[in-house]
Amino acid sequence: MSQNFWNTLDRPILILAPMAGYTESPFRRLIREIEPSVLLVSELVSAEALRRGNEKTMRMIEFVPEEKNYYAVQLFGNEVSAFIEAGKIVQDLGVDYIDINLGCPSPKVVGSGHGSALLKDPCTTAKLIEKLVQSVDIPVTVKMRLGFYDDEGLIDTAKTFESAGISALAIHGRTTKQKFAGQADWTKIYEVKEHLSIPVIGNGDITSARIAQQKLQNLDGVMIGRAAMRNPWIFKQTRDVFEGRDPSPKPALSEQLDFFRQHADLATEFKNERWAMIELRKHFSHFVRGVRNAAVFRDKLIRIESREEMEQIFEEILRHELPPK
Repeated sequence: MSQNFWNTLDRPILILAPMAGYTESPFRRLIREIEPSVLLVSELVSAEALRRGNEKTMRMIEFVPEEKNYYAVQLFGNEVSAFIEAGKIVQDLGVDYIDINLGCPSPKVVGSGHGSALLKDPCTTAKLIEKLVQSVDIPVTVKMRLGFYDDEGLIDTAKTFESAGISALAIHGRTTKQKFAGQADWTKIYEVKEHLSIPVIGNGDITSARIAQQKLQNLDGVMIGRAAMRNPWIFKQTRDVFEGRDPSPKPALSEQLDFFRQHADLATEFKNERWAMIELRKHFSHFVRGVRNAAVFRDKLIRIESREEMEQIFEEILRHELPPK
């Protein structure tokens, strides 16, 4: 087993949550540029598809050197052999660690017996985890929910996973049944931390740096997902607060638009302009919530086909936001 960097990370740890369709390499790189201490995780990818060398899946886990220290690939599946083969593939690519998805509540993923469905049988899942840990030389972590139907047995499940050899555990404070409804319950996550010696990371409903500070308590760090779509600067603001500073203000609107220009540049370089614009549509639907005439601009931005079109809409946004001279 190689050196487990989780033991040497500065606390509190900050992690960009893996989000299907959003945490592709260009977005991850920009988050890292804003706050260099953030750990990055790929979108969830199928261990079976990786084992088969599926071209689209291989493309999904691509990363650049700037994402290293630390970058993980998140795997989902339910076959031990697929996890082992996929684990070796990502290790050979130079990934820093592997994260196992036991948290996805999507009916499609759960219906196939993957994601959080594996929480229904923690003992079998622990054996799968143990075999993966033993077959690779990089740390293995788990992202899970409080449970499938309820949070009974959460502490025992977490202890079983720790015994299987994971290096850290991230917990989203909802059950699978809840999906994203209601409030995330962090009290259960704090209880888990009291019973484990590995780092425990909390996730769910962090919408600002101050909320991250309130939620941290006895945990080793926080994982932020959906809030980063609307405010990619949340990680820098959270690091500020963790280090005793006031959170730095969100940049002016013109600078926020520059963030998306950079995103467009990196995404175009990563694949091509057409792909970049389609990828950015999803990000824009979150971003525009904060601008004037949001509904109008959202409608335009989720249909963009070209960089030129994007620039025209940006000019319109700025004209509406800035007071007349």
